[in-house]
Amino acid sequence: MSKLVTIFGGSGFVGRYIARRLAKEGWRIRVAVRRPNEAMHVKPYGAVGQVEPVFCNIRDDDSVRAVLHGADAVVNCVGTFDRNGKNNFGAVQYEGAARIARLAAELGAQRLVQISAIGADLNSDSVYAQTKAKGEAAVLEAFPDAVILRPSVVFGHEDAFFNRFAGMTRFSPVLPVVGAETKFQPVYVDDVAQAAVKGVTGDAAPGIYELGGPDVKTFRELMQQMLGVIRRRRLIANIPFGIAAIMAAVMELVQTITLKLVPPQITRDQVRSLRVDNVVSDGAKGFEELGIQPVSIETILPDYLWRFRPAGQYEAIKESASNLRAD
Repeated sequence: MSKLVTIFGGSGFVGRYIARRLAKEGWRIRVAVRRPNEAMHVKPYGAVGQVEPVFCNIRDDDSVRAVLHGADAVVNCVGTFDRNGKNNFGAVQYEGAARIARLAAELGAQRLVQISAIGADLNSDSVYAQTKAKGEAAVLEAFPDAVILRPSVVFGHEDAFFNRFAGMTRFSPVLPVVGAETKFQPVYVDDVAQAAVKGVTGDAAPGIYELGGPDVKTFRELMQQMLGVIRRRRLIANIPFGIAAIMAAVMELVQTITLKLVPPQITRDQVRSLRVDNVVSDGAKGFEELGIQPVSIETILPDYLWRFRPAGQYEAIKESASNLRAD
């Protein structure tokens, strides 16, 4: 019988790519999510019954134990940008990760892969980064042979980074950014999935891996590259951190007053995160140790950002026609 893997958050951006790759390798897959009815898109990744969305609340031992029963390997992709509410930073990224690792070890899982983030640091000013670090420590305490992956900002067809800013260009001549000179090392989502699969199959040695693509660029440079791909000219306006923090505070207040009906465009915690470069640390293990050649941004962006061009899929035809010369 084929082996079974439980992927927490397996219907999300990164999780679905991991599920797809493991399905192709013949694994049976439980996709553990809060709303299985919204995760049906993962079922066609494999044969009938091979990939199944199942309900799980990672804040509950019994719920986690049920979806881990019989699993040979475990992948935890669950994360959040919500500092408040029941599924806050601590509940999800620290306590949830700790619970998954503890019960995975208790039930005899052979492998565990934890998706964390570059910048995870107990001493960070960002609560997001602090809880990522606490989660890592808890995972390693319960499951010392775990593989922990720390990607930089992840890009791909369904990303919330390039898609978000490209969408903003449709409505404004100005593209506001916070931390225009902060550096990032964007990593393609399927490269992260490849790394996770190596962790699941035992082809990656236990430990922490920082995953960054081949390009290190400032926030401003990434936006300029994105604008070039979508054929639009926009003024990139850097918002100083102090002003951004005030704006974020107001947005969070509005969210509270409206009972979360109006989510903030940026939070104070995100502003704090943007003060620090999001790149692979010197001496950190990464793609090289995993035997993976990461894909560059320029190779992938045109594949999915074309729809934000003024003429969408017909932009290339317009450009070609403009180059024609009358005889």
